[in-house]
Amino acid sequence: MAEADRAFRIRDIGLTGKLVSFADGLSDSANRAALAFRAAVEEERWEGIEETATTLVSVFLRFDPLTLDHDSLDARIAALLDREDWLAAPLPRGRAHWRIPTVIGGSYGPQFLEAASCAGVDAGQARRDIAETRLRVLTVGFAPGQPYMGELPDRWNIPRMSRLNPQVPGGSLVTAIRQLIIFAGPAPTGWRHVGQTAFECFRPGSERPFPLSPGDEVTFREITGEELEDIRGTDRSGNGGATREDLE
Repeated sequence: MAEADRAFRIRDIGLTGKLVSFADGLSDSANRAALAFRAAVEEERWEGIEETATTLVSVFLRFDPLTLDHDSLDARIAALLDREDWLAAPLPRGRAHWRIPTVIGGSYGPQFLEAASCAGVDAGQARRDIAETRLRVLTVGFAPGQPYMGELPDRWNIPRMSRLNPQVPGGSLVTAIRQLIIFAGPAPTGWRHVGQTAFECFRPGSERPFPLSPGDEVTFREITGEELEDIRGTDRSGNGGATREDLE
């Protein structure tokens, strides 16, 4: 099958990288394909592969060109891609479901009502959408350990703001384009600040500095501001009161 007829593209990234893309835009099937394909590459243990990572719909492979040349790697990638329909592949094993306590709205989510209005729902429905939707960590990036999670219902396909939020605190829950993000640290953003967690996405020096991995699932459990402050004062683990359950 000619590459133009396939659901993927293989591209060179400099001298030591390959990017395998399953779509030009985000979809559930393309994200699943990226997660499943990366896991398959890891299982193959090809000599010369030094690192793999996923974006929303792509897999990046960094390799040693003195061990593995471009043509040979292209052939291996193509053979693995031909092995199955990756857009229909199941999610890989080793994932987890996190339940993260979150204050939604109020002073902890100062742009919650604005975001709800953009989504065309009242505050009650907006809270239910955020707290009841089981989201997937689609990818991690922008800042160390920072998760992009989705997708919310289609009505949450709201744009980024035309103005800049000068700074949101670490642990902030922000939203745009049907996704939610927990900020790894204080930063400016064009996304709307709708809630607050005590969850630490980046834990330097710990055994697992990035607790959330692509493919993990996340549910936000709504709590009060008082409960959040209590968690901040008592939980030193970085989990911010969150619980983790392994998925099969």
